[in-house]
Amino acid sequence: LRVCIDPNNLPVSDSLNQGLENKIAELLANTWHSKLEYVWWRQGFGYFNRGLNGLYCDVDITAPQGMDIVATTRPYYRSSYVIIYRKDSGLNITSLDDTVLKHLKIGINMVGSDGDASPPAEALKSHGVVGNLVGFAPFFSDINPPGAVIQAVADKKVDVAIVWGPIAGYFAAKQSVPLVLNPITSDPKTGIPFSFSISMATGRRNKALRDSLQTFIDQNQDKLNGILRSFGIPLLPLADSSGTPGSANA
Repeated sequence: LRVCIDPNNLPVSDSLNQGLENKIAELLANTWHSKLEYVWWRQGFGYFNRGLNGLYCDVDITAPQGMDIVATTRPYYRSSYVIIYRKDSGLNITSLDDTVLKHLKIGINMVGSDGDASPPAEALKSHGVVGNLVGFAPFFSDINPPGAVIQAVADKKVDVAIVWGPIAGYFAAKQSVPLVLNPITSDPKTGIPFSFSISMATGRRNKALRDSLQTFIDQNQDKLNGILRSFGIPLLPLADSSGTPGSANA
């Protein structure tokens, strides 16, 4: 069982087998009585297409639901971005509509050269929050680990951060001060999505393997939830899981 995996992308995965993908891949291999082999591949442009459709690996453990370039299962978890701040800050922010955000230093993980492509940056501009964003390296970066923005909140280098839930939950639990995590599931003002469903994926033509993965998920959802919760992942309810896996590409 060849699994494409990033060697330096906690909490998702790493080369020391400490990530949630590592744990799920081990469960999958043990269930199927298969020999597990990792294909180390840094996430970035072409990760799914080249890795899975190029037949370098068989499975990716965490893929956005319905990617049309590959074959995906139905989602096995859903999470969202969260607003995160120190518990002793006196803040109570649950929405991007809160005008206090205009007066705070806000940390975000960048997407693209200026960060404008990330959901928080794009939405905050529409809420009139400009000039007070502090950009941190993208999720998949050797320059600055994704947890640095959480550390900056704990160290009071920024007042709040808006971060993808799995990253926030995992790194918040490692801080020496209590932090508050409030989920943002959507932004009605802009319509920008802040919550996303995660599936497993195979090569686009390998529907048989995709369907086998779906059976594995259906039979082991409680164990998968246990792994996710052990990493502090904020989980949202999944939509109706009936129907064909990867409906966008079935």
